[in-house]
Amino acid sequence: MNILLVDDEVELVSALAERLELRGIDVAWASNAKDAIALAETHHFDLAVLDVKMPGMGGLALKEQLAKQHPDMKFIFLTAYGSEQDFNCVASDIGARCYLVKPVDIEELMAAIRTTLAKQEEHR
Repeated sequence: MNILLVDDEVELVSALAERLELRGIDVAWASNAKDAIALAETHHFDLAVLDVKMPGMGGLALKEQLAKQHPDMKFIFLTAYGSEQDFNCVASDIGARCYLVKPVDIEELMAAIRTTLAKQEEHR
């Protein structure tokens, strides 16, 4: 499985990438939407883990761009802001279903990745 991590907190995203790689997952990461879009132009990702609030383009808008490039890509969102209710109000409009609150526990992220990709397999 190939995963794209995008978060403007470089230390967080690089640490998450390293921890996922130790678990046998192929990971690429970016600290902004522009770099994430460029990575998605040259690589296939099964899933993207996106920070909701980033300077410039946030995770929800980035999801829209990435989904245009890769309609089968699945998404998980990370947020340190707002409530689940706030997120669900915005996210339901674009079909975002999974989000985790930062600081994210690596095992919780792994479980969310497995669940999200398992749902993808069910729909094939």
